Amino acid sequence: MSIQGLVHIKKAISNLNPDQVRLASNRTLRIGIRAATPDRYREIQNFLLADLKPGRRQESATYLSEELLTAAAPSDITIYDEAVVAPPRSLIYRRERPDVLVRRALDLHPDLGVVLARSFPPFRRPFIERVISRTCKENTLFSLTTALPDVIPNIIELPWAVAEFASDAAFLTMNQLKMAFLIAAASDREVGYREQKSEVATVIASAFGWRAIARELVGKIPFGGGLIGKAAISYAGTKVVGLSLERLYSVGYTYTREDRNELYRDAYQQGKKAATRLISQLRPDLAARYTGSGSAPRGAAGYPPGAD
Repeated sequence: MSIQGLVHIKKAISNLNPDQVRLASNRTLRIGIRAATPDRYREIQNFLLADLKPGRRQESATYLSEELLTAAAPSDITIYDEAVVAPPRSLIYRRERPDVLVRRALDLHPDLGVVLARSFPPFRRPFIERVISRTCKENTLFSLTTALPDVIPNIIELPWAVAEFASDAAFLTMNQLKMAFLIAAASDREVGYREQKSEVATVIASAFGWRAIARELVGKIPFGGGLIGKAAISYAGTKVVGLSLERLYSVGYTYTREDRNELYRDAYQQGKKAATRLISQLRPDLAARYTGSGSAPRGAAGYPPGAD
């Protein structure tokens, strides 16, 4: 690791406060349920509380209430039983397709995603998948915008201005750490630099590995042809870290090296496609110029905590 690289990462991390994730995940919720019968109410309640340990189940149950038409206090979310009349665009629990309710709730209430995932297991994996997908896209975008000429930052959906970061490694590492905080919170785990010190160390260390490979790849392929490969590495490295953390928090251990390498190969191909689409949107006049390398560079995957 270069000293300058560590300085850039330290400066970037100083802008990332895990307390924001803690507050979002620990806020209280009021979820109203309008059901046709008491039995239907219990069915919806049991769907939301499934597989929770007694202590967490008791706490999460306090967020739920049978909402009447004359309810005095508005709910953050109202869920309608499919057997009752609901207004247009309502969240409706359908016994045969409860996953539709979960997706629509996350679409309509993105600010509540982390507390819904922490409190109710059906929301957990869908929310984490969204967090990983969004972080992969942001990191791919950043890798492209720091290399493509004349890309205007304000047309790019990034959470922070590109100019604030002195290196790819600083931005991508900080974004992966934010992802790690959100995945831990959604998994009902402790959040923070001290609480997740093993995961934090892994994210920082792996950043230098894939960054070095990306730099080498760009240097070997002339006329900027390695740019898609570089962006694909950002995508793949981020996805492997995210999937490894999700598995660690859900089952207590992460993937083997062989499994991780397979995940990386698949994610690298996904990253190439994502980068190609983004270049076509950002600079269609240059899209034909940038073509990626054929296969994933060896050794670019990170080393998730507990993998070996």
